[in-house]
Amino acid sequence: MSGLYNLRGMTTMMLMRHAVRTVLLALSCWLWLAAPLVVPAAPVPLARNVVVLGDSLAAGYGLDLSEAFPAILQKKAAASGHHCTVVNAGVSGDTSAGGLRRIDWLLKRPIDVLVLELGGNDGLRGIPVGVTRTNLQAIIDRTKQRYPQAQIVIAGMQMPPNMGVDYTAAFANIFPELAKANNAALVPFLLEGVGGRPEMNLPDLIHPTAAGQRILADNVWKVLEPVLSKLPASKP
Repeated sequence: MSGLYNLRGMTTMMLMRHAVRTVLLALSCWLWLAAPLVVPAAPVPLARNVVVLGDSLAAGYGLDLSEAFPAILQKKAAASGHHCTVVNAGVSGDTSAGGLRRIDWLLKRPIDVLVLELGGNDGLRGIPVGVTRTNLQAIIDRTKQRYPQAQIVIAGMQMPPNMGVDYTAAFANIFPELAKANNAALVPFLLEGVGGRPEMNLPDLIHPTAAGQRILADNVWKVLEPVLSKLPASKP
């Protein structure tokens, strides 16, 4: 009889254990089914800062600020799906030395792309080519020191023939040489399609009209858009 009771006891314990395992399994399944579905977060677009450091061409001299080429670049970027803010840091009459004085203040805000549009006023004033090159290089150096991943776009300029053949040639070479030395993108000639065309300039024949500014924006966008496309678009 004692063996029978022992057998019954063992059977009862096995049944209890089985019941407990069944309950636990059912509970775990219920918890899994009841748990909220976790969906991976969608990538968050990175807001990029594109700073146009320039002179009256960027400032839109004689026009509404919304007609200057940096504002047009902002519209082009948005239309192309690039999540960025284009900052117009153009000051009429500014030289490469003036831009160098201002760059530290501008670097207080993160810069992902620096569009360097300076040097034109240097040329018109006959400032030595070496001085202009040194100033522009210093602007690039300070930007890279503060933001090593920042991309540089250099807007090339040319001088009219009355500045002299030697000076004109040396001045035009500043920009491609800087672009090559710094692995920067180059807009070969910012005023392509505008310079020397009276209908595209204000009565002073120096500053672009609204239509001329749109051409400037096109010239820059051809180079800037590929640069933006290579930047990481989002973070996890």
